Amino acid sequence: MSEEKNSEVGGYHAKVALSLLVLVYIFNFVDRQILSILAEDIKADLGISNSDIGFLFGTAFGVFYSVVGIPMGKLADSWNRKNLISIGLAFWSFMTLLSGTAKSFLSLSIYRFGVGIGESSATPSAYSLLSDYFSPKVRATVLSIYSSGLYIGAGIGLFLGGAILDTWNSWYPDHTQAPFGLKGWQAAFMGVGLPGILLSIITFTFIKEPVRGLSEGLVTEQSKEPFKDTFKEFIGLTPISLLGNKDSLKSLGINFIIASVIFILCFSLYKLTGDFLQWVAWGIGTYLVCTWIQSLGKRDIVAFSLMFRSKAIIYSFISFPCIPFVGYAYSAFTPSFYINYHGMTALEIGTLIGLITAIGSFIGVIGGGYFGDKLRDKYVGGRLYVIFVGGVLITTLGCLGMIYSESKNMSLLFNFIYHIGSSVYVGCAATTVTNLVLPRMRAMAGAFFILTLSMIGLALGPYTLGRISDLFEYQGYAAGDAMQTSMALILFILLIPSVTLFLAVKHLKDDEESVSERARALGEII
Repeated sequence: MSEEKNSEVGGYHAKVALSLLVLVYIFNFVDRQILSILAEDIKADLGISNSDIGFLFGTAFGVFYSVVGIPMGKLADSWNRKNLISIGLAFWSFMTLLSGTAKSFLSLSIYRFGVGIGESSATPSAYSLLSDYFSPKVRATVLSIYSSGLYIGAGIGLFLGGAILDTWNSWYPDHTQAPFGLKGWQAAFMGVGLPGILLSIITFTFIKEPVRGLSEGLVTEQSKEPFKDTFKEFIGLTPISLLGNKDSLKSLGINFIIASVIFILCFSLYKLTGDFLQWVAWGIGTYLVCTWIQSLGKRDIVAFSLMFRSKAIIYSFISFPCIPFVGYAYSAFTPSFYINYHGMTALEIGTLIGLITAIGSFIGVIGGGYFGDKLRDKYVGGRLYVIFVGGVLITTLGCLGMIYSESKNMSLLFNFIYHIGSSVYVGCAATTVTNLVLPRMRAMAGAFFILTLSMIGLALGPYTLGRISDLFEYQGYAAGDAMQTSMALILFILLIPSVTLFLAVKHLKDDEESVSERARALGEII
């Protein structure tokens, strides 16, 4: 079969790639989500707090996932995306396997750093690859199908984690008698890490690399030096990238002010909370991201302008992370809530909540993409309207019903509603971002989109919920009551997208229609 046939838009190889990438995303979130069902055992074994679990689930993973995702996005824009996805999958699966050898909070943190680094390669590459394989008319639907792997994986992660944990602990109540002295939570990490390494061989073999820009007839020439370009993107994260031009001193001065503000903020938060690793990691990550944005304006003015001088995309970048702020926080602590408030076991939670997560979120993410595409045909802001209804209104209703229902069954029903609503935004949000830039920078824009979700939603959501819960427990609240109140309070962040989504809609039509025109005006050859 010819290379042209292999890369046919919407053809056989497109469908193979989509199917395998859904599997990759499932493994992505199995490895990520499993920590939440293991949290109570890890806390007891390592002697750590809820905020420490929030750090491991969110910040330790999210900061590295975010920062490394920027150069990985550049590499995906200039190198073979199939290779990058396969290598990243093998690496993060190996780091998950190593998490099963952790003996301390520090060692487990380091392995979570590694999982974040590996997973940073997957989604920007997948967004770019699938955008080339499928027509823009079905892009939100396709990206929603891909993103369904996120929620299926989260559900499977809960089920597998709970099953392995309870089974192992029942087989070996005295862990010294277990193979290699492993505890249940360690065996669970190992059990989900190994299959991902095997899947990486399959993706490397069967996914075919499409022609970049094919789906829109904007075929882009491959970079001759992809690793050199990626190294420049790494350097772009540091102040070195600001040297060598006529206004270097001014740029460095601005960078110093940015660094000082971040240092003062994070030092104050450290003194307030006492969580040194949380604020060192988040502060370093935030500084590197700000430096990268600053340097991008020097290195690629077209990409910088399309990404940071479009009001539609700026309001979108403000809106989208607020929804996973709630989602990631609930993902990290829902098992703990049901254990402490409703007295459920890990296996029961893994089975019921895992099934609810997988089915409810699958309905939400696919439905969100489908209705987003349909409404976009009638209203320019159709996809953002879908995000508001699902990500803000239905999410709030589902969350409040879930945590305040005295009946376990009613709580589980509202949990199902919450998962439908909170997953609606994914495909619509990713499509909104990729439609506002050129094909050559889609993976990088996708990486920055993921970065905002991670640095705000993932790195702060679980930690914030864990920290608030710890404060209530210190004041004498029962563990379940403390978690319930904390889960209610963080819903206030959804007030932000209630405003900014509609501000994005106001500018969306003009910004989408002028992408090529604005790029040409800045010297882009199209």
